[in-house]
Amino acid sequence: MTTTLITGANKGLGYETARRLVAAGHTVYVGSRDPDRGRRAAERLGARAVQLDVTDDASVAAAVRVVEADGGLDVLVNNAGVQAEMTDGKVVVGAAEVTAGVMSRTFEANVFGLVRVTHAFLPLLRRSAAPVVVNVGSGLASLTWATTPDAPSYAYPGVAYPASKAAVNMITVQYAKAFPELRINAVGPGFTRTDLNQNTGVQTVEQGAEIIVRMAQVGPDGPTGGYFHADGPLPW
Repeated sequence: MTTTLITGANKGLGYETARRLVAAGHTVYVGSRDPDRGRRAAERLGARAVQLDVTDDASVAAAVRVVEADGGLDVLVNNAGVQAEMTDGKVVVGAAEVTAGVMSRTFEANVFGLVRVTHAFLPLLRRSAAPVVVNVGSGLASLTWATTPDAPSYAYPGVAYPASKAAVNMITVQYAKAFPELRINAVGPGFTRTDLNQNTGVQTVEQGAEIIVRMAQVGPDGPTGGYFHADGPLPW
């Protein structure tokens, strides 16, 4: 039995990923900052709930103890994140408006939170026979796309969110090199309708979760240190 933890899994892409992995036979922990929402989501999914705030050391440590007591962890999906530069579906904090405070709030969840959770769960993952980490990133992190006028994300004016996801790409690569026995990859789900963007995305959560679910199920011979979307590798 494969045991999987998904952060930020009480709604959106995390919830859909949990649903699909439960259906695939995984034992899934729904990580949620709000324990009541997490419990309700887990009940609907046939999963297990664990309170987990990626910005809080004590919360993450408590989640590790829960998962360890139940037997360990094989797959970690770092899905929780924020997009502090959007309001009403529009980017309102572009290069002229971005502040250190906006950058700090964004990086606290999207970057520091990811590292906090990954670092805390690494001892459990390294005990697994086939450990996997999926870092939910974004096509907005692609420097190639950001500098190519006809690329999908070239016109996006925000700074904080794509910068945080670019950091996730580097973190993914460095972890993959440091732990070759793990399969560690970053994925770009695409512009998906979720609360993160006030449901302004152009695809469904079912479509967006496809690459997350696929990479959560890679075997020991699968790719590592990569950056993928549903159609294949993303350009760095």
